[in-house]
Amino acid sequence: MSNHLHLDLQPKRTLKFWHIWALGVGAVVGDGIFLLMGEGIALAGPSSIISYGIAGLFQLFLIMALIEIAIAMPDAGAMSHWVERIIGKSWGFIAGMTFAIGWIIAGGSVGLALGKITMWYFPSLTATWWPMVFSLVFITLFALMNIAGTMLAARVQLWLVLSLVGTMIIFAVIGLKDVNLGNFTPMMPYGAPGFLSAIPLGTYAYLGALTLVTAGAEAINPQRDLPRGLIWSSLTFLFIYSFAHFVLQGIIPFQSVTIDSSPFTVAAGQVFGVAGAFIMNTAAWIAAATTILMGTMYATSRIFYSQAREGMLPKFMGAIHPKTYTPVNAIVIIWAATVLLIIIGQFNPDLIYIELSNQLVIAWLFSWGITLIASVIYRVKYKEEIAKLPWRQPLFPLFPILGFIGIVVVLYGSFVNDIGTLIRGAVWLTILFILFKVFNKSAFRKVSAEPKKVI
Repeated sequence: MSNHLHLDLQPKRTLKFWHIWALGVGAVVGDGIFLLMGEGIALAGPSSIISYGIAGLFQLFLIMALIEIAIAMPDAGAMSHWVERIIGKSWGFIAGMTFAIGWIIAGGSVGLALGKITMWYFPSLTATWWPMVFSLVFITLFALMNIAGTMLAARVQLWLVLSLVGTMIIFAVIGLKDVNLGNFTPMMPYGAPGFLSAIPLGTYAYLGALTLVTAGAEAINPQRDLPRGLIWSSLTFLFIYSFAHFVLQGIIPFQSVTIDSSPFTVAAGQVFGVAGAFIMNTAAWIAAATTILMGTMYATSRIFYSQAREGMLPKFMGAIHPKTYTPVNAIVIIWAATVLLIIIGQFNPDLIYIELSNQLVIAWLFSWGITLIASVIYRVKYKEEIAKLPWRQPLFPLFPILGFIGIVVVLYGSFVNDIGTLIRGAVWLTILFILFKVFNKSAFRKVSAEPKKVI
């Protein structure tokens, strides 16, 4: 068989439940837990445990609201494909593209964090450019894994996630003996404002779990494994991180927590002794690695591939390798964009960690909001299709309402004192929408011979 890329091939269905579960757990943004937890505790004190729990529940509510549409239309484009069918091509493009842009930004910010975490193992390397070198090496390695085949990347992801989950459980269980209940009083030292301001940080920490829906085209049994993966991955990280957060807060007084280092590393030093920092630094490394491996590289490339097949992006991005059955061109473009962000971040970290990270939140909240609207329309308008699904959303419309409330809370908490960032987000979203309308007129002239089938 020729090694040239093909535009008529489809990805292979090779992923099982555990691979999908690992994609969901591993895609939870690692630096949000390990590096920003200190900021959440500094803002809310012990009540940050509840703030982060609420953020995790908002993510779960969102997932519950989207399971129906995910299993009805299991496609690599995920939200791009769903919204296109229900609302139209422009909105479908924006829903998918904003989700993809968010993941590329995450690749840059988490990639930089991965380089800095790696430096812990090499204290003799003091040059300021070494973190960037490590970042670029691992970004390239993860891209090559994705190019080499979905199953290889998924297996590596599974083992990394199992190691991460195991580490966090061991830390929490052993650390229980060192918990001082006096560290939980006062529960809300900074009042309701502090408590509420920590919820957006928790949401950032749990961003990305919905990423596993991009595995719909490669899941062996999407109607069975997508809902199981969505629910169980959400429950896994919500339970484990909440448990670990409780133990962390019980070990370290909130007054002693700083935003200069991960409080988990400090707490692990008390729990495990001299090996604690090594163990928790490794867990942080794994969390960052899994975020990039199957978040930035896998999920984003599937959205680009799907959009290219629909005529929304240049056709070459929809090409599949005949041996690995992966969208190689899309992966290479994502790798190049991530490398560029890492290099920029080396010289201007505030642009990546502050401005672009805020735009990531805006992009994903916008994508979620549009997708939620599409899921509600789908539920109301396509009742016959809903009736045939093996899993149906309970208590409708409870979860869509809770999902929308969560989006509003995060938007308010994140940008009430930073309206300029929100305005800049609205500007680039509007420009993206207009550019698509202007330069993709051919996409609207394409009329299928028959309606898109729902699996």
